[in-house]
Amino acid sequence: MLIARTLAALHEGCARLRAGGRPLALVPTMGALHAGHLALLGAAPAGSAVAASIFVNPLQFAPSEDLSRYPRDEAGDLAKLAAAGCDLAWLPDVATMYPPDTATTIEVAGPAERWEGAVRPGHFRGVATVVARLFGQVCPDSACFGEKDWQQLQVVTRMVTDLPLPVRIVGVPTVREPDGLAMSSRNRFLAPEDRRRAPVLAQVLMGTAERLAGGAAAAPVLEEAQAALREAGFAVDYVALVDGPSLAPLDTAQDGARLIAAARLGSVRLLDNVGLP
Repeated sequence: MLIARTLAALHEGCARLRAGGRPLALVPTMGALHAGHLALLGAAPAGSAVAASIFVNPLQFAPSEDLSRYPRDEAGDLAKLAAAGCDLAWLPDVATMYPPDTATTIEVAGPAERWEGAVRPGHFRGVATVVARLFGQVCPDSACFGEKDWQQLQVVTRMVTDLPLPVRIVGVPTVREPDGLAMSSRNRFLAPEDRRRAPVLAQVLMGTAERLAGGAAAAPVLEEAQAALREAGFAVDYVALVDGPSLAPLDTAQDGARLIAAARLGSVRLLDNVGLP
């Protein structure tokens, strides 16, 4: 596996991987890798060389959020990428990603305006900006993003469509622990009792999705879902039935609908979503 820490090394590595006409797939990550990240590598289109980036992006963290606490394990991450067959690891520092004279950010409306966009103002500006910069640096043919962060996936897809950028976005189904908890780098911060309660989030979502798919009006069913989560000890930010691509709220189920949720256990904020059966 090639390891690049400078733009010159990155461009040289990408040129080597493209030799012979191979397409290049990118897996953007913030490190602290788990099986969900490795599934993104496996989802790259057939025949592609695979590059993975590791960069904890300060632009998507608010001053009150956990940038300094975000888990970091470079040596472990590189070992996992190599074992998974990654061809190139891109590890820029902040000065490389955001030179001091940087004057441009990417602002996405539409799918970025509600839910995480409302709870975390500026978050998706940071996500869109770093993803656009990664696309400019790596010039991938495709890029893989997990459905676990459903709204982020739609924001990136909208950005690529609108600009337009010559990158195929590949959405990859959520990878879960055996008890149903969606895998996340932040799960390691759950206290033992909170970890035991955490799978309730997925259980409530799946049960709620079945009810909504049967034609029930969304409002009372969503209220019951929030009440069930609060009873289990969660502090709920939202549970919502939305149109999958636009994230617009829905009153009843329709084709392409998604049930999304964000809730906190202790100091850990959990995101999850499911499609309607």
